[in-house]
Amino acid sequence: MTDKDATAGRADAAATATATETAQNGSPLAPDAEGAAAASADRAELEQARRQAAESRDKYLRAMAELDNLRKRTARELENARKFGTERLIAALIPVRDSLEASLAVAAGAATDAGAVLEGDRATLRILSQALADAGITEIDPEGEPFDPARHEAISLVQSPTAEPNSVITVVQKGYLLYERVLRPARVVVAAAPTEDRVPG
Repeated sequence: MTDKDATAGRADAAATATATETAQNGSPLAPDAEGAAAASADRAELEQARRQAAESRDKYLRAMAELDNLRKRTARELENARKFGTERLIAALIPVRDSLEASLAVAAGAATDAGAVLEGDRATLRILSQALADAGITEIDPEGEPFDPARHEAISLVQSPTAEPNSVITVVQKGYLLYERVLRPARVVVAAAPTEDRVPG
């Protein structure tokens, strides 16, 4: 074997070893390239997580600010409702006061006309009734109706040969409802069942 042949043999052996390593590992530099690619992917994932965390924090802060504004606005509205909730009713009652003052002025005059005073009082009552109706207030005037303990207050039981037992005979004082809530129950006299004549045994 000549020196040339020996050199060629060594070159072939080196090439074969390199080819074998490349086939097994994919590339002599594959481990470093894979590590760099993995690190790059990790960095991208971390950056995305940071962006999502920042967005979530921003949304949380906005939601807390909106909730605080809603709480303050609701507190203001409740305070205004407490202060001015009766504003419409009071505005409707002011003409009633005006009418009463005018009626008293007429009654205090030297030549008092009873008819004029009576008509003034009737007008005042009409104004007041309309003001109450506009505010959702209705009368409870249950004469002749069955007694209702939720809306009526019985002040007396009276036997009546003509009235149905447990019905209202007389309304002593009218009651009032605010929509369906009882402001004041009607004070009434209720019919009791007549006692049967007892026959001695």
